[in-house]
Amino acid sequence: MPLYLYELLDKKTKQPTGQTFEIHQSIKDDALTHHPDTKQPCRRAITAPNIAGKWSDLKGKSALSNKNLERLGFTKYERKGNGYMEKTAGKHGPNTLHAD
Repeated sequence: MPLYLYELLDKKTKQPTGQTFEIHQSIKDDALTHHPDTKQPCRRAITAPNIAGKWSDLKGKSALSNKNLERLGFTKYERKGNGYMEKTAGKHGPNTLHAD
């Protein structure tokens, strides 16, 4: 079920108050007009969809995993101290790098 964001509205002016809440609803359900608990007027906020596609954070993390980088022929080093790095992925290059 989708998660929808709603904005609370001022009872007199019907303008947004800056307060929001989220609620899971079926895509078939009508938009709420009042908060389910407080009965304060509200409207559904327009937000960008969160789609886990090719460029999502989740996909980006898996694309930069040590296993994937090594499979693609890259070498990855991680900082282990001041001026010192160790190889964490890859087959080429030295195992450590020093600033000296």
